[in-house]
Amino acid sequence: MILLTNDDGIYSAGLRAAHETLNEIDEVVIVAPITQMSAVGRSISIMQPVRIYEMKINDNRAYAIDGTPTDAVILGIYEIIGRIPELTVCGINLGENLSTEAVTTSGTVCSALEAATQGSKAIAISMEMHEKDKFEPTCEHDFEDAKRVLRWIVKKILKTGLPDCVDVVNVNVPKKFNGKIKITRLARKMYETRVEKRIDPRGREYYWIHGIEVENAEEGTDIHALRNGFVSITPISLNTISFKNLEVWRDEWENQRF
Repeated sequence: MILLTNDDGIYSAGLRAAHETLNEIDEVVIVAPITQMSAVGRSISIMQPVRIYEMKINDNRAYAIDGTPTDAVILGIYEIIGRIPELTVCGINLGENLSTEAVTTSGTVCSALEAATQGSKAIAISMEMHEKDKFEPTCEHDFEDAKRVLRWIVKKILKTGLPDCVDVVNVNVPKKFNGKIKITRLARKMYETRVEKRIDPRGREYYWIHGIEVENAEEGTDIHALRNGFVSITPISLNTISFKNLEVWRDEWENQRF
């Protein structure tokens, strides 16, 4: 069984495209936020209740929740399916999810991390597109490249599993796909952060947080691969501990007394 979710919302064209692909492979259960929930990270609704609404997608039963993508994974596993699915797919996201920024902010990637935490193999898949198209979930797009890549990687993971120390596979499909794949590492940053101050009609200040894309991308990173037409596949581990120079810290710090 495959659990399918996203952060663009239950009405996203990317979710429908992913379902069309996955439905050819195995039984699919769709559980997704009822509204757009991009950039909420791994938020969980622990201070308010979450409701589930049944509906149809591609003539199949689906479940919309009034919560976050992580809520969708938790409810999907423990309330709707009732067991850990063999695979969880998050996407197809409208817009790329690249760099360390995406891993900590993207609802798509973070819902995959939640699924992995619960014991499911997990894929986050996103498709590069123009900025203006990223927040129009019901618009029709050409998902054929993303669907081909998703079909291939799902079959491969269901057959052979994930390598040791890999919990989530973060997949990004370029606008102009050259037909090849790169196994990549996360770039440090995709955006140079900006804050824009404006004044509302009552004279009060308000702010837009946004970013300008970083121009240079180091070879071997997910950003570099995508900009050169490759599908970027980045293996991610739940273990975020940095082991580099850890012995030096132990020698210097563990003798400290307070």
